[in-house]
Amino acid sequence: MLNAERLCPGCMKDNGGKTVCDFCGYDLSKNNPSDKLPVKFIIRDRYFVGKILYSDLTEAVYLGYDTFENRAVNIREYFPENIASRNPDKTVFASRENQFCFNKGLMEFVETYKKLIGFPVSALPSTYNVFEENSTAYAVCDTFSGITLKSFLSKNGGNLKWEQARPLFLPLIDTVKSLHGISVLHGCISPDTVFVCRDGKLRLKGVPIESVKKIENSYEQYGKTDVKCQTNPGYWAAEQYGLTEEDIGEYTDVYGVCSTLFTVLIGAVPPSADERLGSDKLTIPAHFADELPRQVLVSLANGMQINPKDRTRNIETLKNELIYGETKENIRKEQRAAEKNQVKETEPAETGENNKSGLRYAAVASGITAGLFLIVAIVLCLTVFKDQIFKKAENLNNDDVVSIPSHDRIGDVDSDALESKILYTVPDLKGKYYAETIDADEYEHFKIVIKGKEYSKNYEKGLICEQSINPGESVEHNTVIELKISLGPEEMRMIDVTGLSEEQAMIELLRAGFLYENIDVPPVYDTDSKPGTVLRQEPERGETVNTEIPVKIFVNSYEGDEN
Repeated sequence: MLNAERLCPGCMKDNGGKTVCDFCGYDLSKNNPSDKLPVKFIIRDRYFVGKILYSDLTEAVYLGYDTFENRAVNIREYFPENIASRNPDKTVFASRENQFCFNKGLMEFVETYKKLIGFPVSALPSTYNVFEENSTAYAVCDTFSGITLKSFLSKNGGNLKWEQARPLFLPLIDTVKSLHGISVLHGCISPDTVFVCRDGKLRLKGVPIESVKKIENSYEQYGKTDVKCQTNPGYWAAEQYGLTEEDIGEYTDVYGVCSTLFTVLIGAVPPSADERLGSDKLTIPAHFADELPRQVLVSLANGMQINPKDRTRNIETLKNELIYGETKENIRKEQRAAEKNQVKETEPAETGENNKSGLRYAAVASGITAGLFLIVAIVLCLTVFKDQIFKKAENLNNDDVVSIPSHDRIGDVDSDALESKILYTVPDLKGKYYAETIDADEYEHFKIVIKGKEYSKNYEKGLICEQSINPGESVEHNTVIELKISLGPEEMRMIDVTGLSEEQAMIELLRAGFLYENIDVPPVYDTDSKPGTVLRQEPERGETVNTEIPVKIFVNSYEGDEN
């Protein structure tokens, strides 16, 4: 079993227990907040707690390590912010007046994640274990790396085209459908709860407990504080505000998916459902109405109806409307045409052709989707998607849309929503790391890409040493700036790692600039030498090398005398 004391709480790699990690730069002196679990805390003699990734109204989520399975995990701890506190021994407690609500949420947490154990879906991290400990509950899930959809849009022009959004959203829609199949309602789908991961796919960051999916005062009779519930204006449905006769259901997630897709396509947050009660109208700029497929506009209109009775009732229907344009009115038209042709005793060509057309569309769409996933993943790595930020949309008309409407049925088309050209000053990127340019807000108006690498005596390895546009020049939004990254000095003297352990040797080689994938560790067996140490290396110490070459370190596989 791996010695957990050697793990870095920031990346879960074996860094020898150093205070500052050589792999990720995590500083061990930066502990987690005092009301959260400390780093290196052990749960159930198995799970090693690392840095806190985030916390919301009901959970604290930590990077962790499963010492039994030897893999990094995410550890979700039930910890409702407004009613939970932590004892010095790290157990969790709630005051007597909050016990009922705390225990209710605890049961919801356990029941929800038990349903998700082994649940095979692509857009939700897998859950491996759920248990109660420290007077609270924990769920152990897959790790994933990415940024929220909200941040992604902010950094990439504000919105996407349907051709880009389509392959992203289909797996997400299928995942929500699968959740409904095991009686799990998400209830909080929005650009804040959907992540864009490094593989170019969308994933839900988790499933909230039932108590936070709707505003209600059902516990006033107890005179107690409820689990805190934060509304999400623009993405919460009317029934979540308690404004309709119907309770939350599958159609609630339909509203969340559609309002999130609205933001992705239009680049604006829809008006809050409670504000739309008096004027149930949504408008979009004219160029969006012209660019978007009409079945997409119809699907958004149907899926964002205020009254749940008028809204698309389930995710499967929403998917069929989005992809195949299968609205109720279109289906009825096909049925009437078939009946009419049957009466005339003519060939039912229309229905057959429509079905064939749908099948052809589905086949072509499947092929396109596979290609687009690759494109989206590449674009994500380069942090570019869209050329411009469009004018904010206000409302979309949600009359009882049963067929593909003309644009003015969808909403008021703003023909004056013109784009203005704004110029931005090119920054000086030389001397910075490329990673610093990806997440920095000051660079969000530029499309920054790596053109190549070159040796440089003036810049250390990994620093930007050249850019295609000079600092100070004025350019339009999303102008491409090509970079060259320094490989450091062209030649160096090979360092000596013989006598070190495998882990120590790897760290020293990485520090020197050698690439991890170029380091090979073949075993050798020598009973006369210290077990687990590097006996020899290629290239040898003192040889003139560069850091791009392959390196071999021969580690002694002899484990010593058993006695």
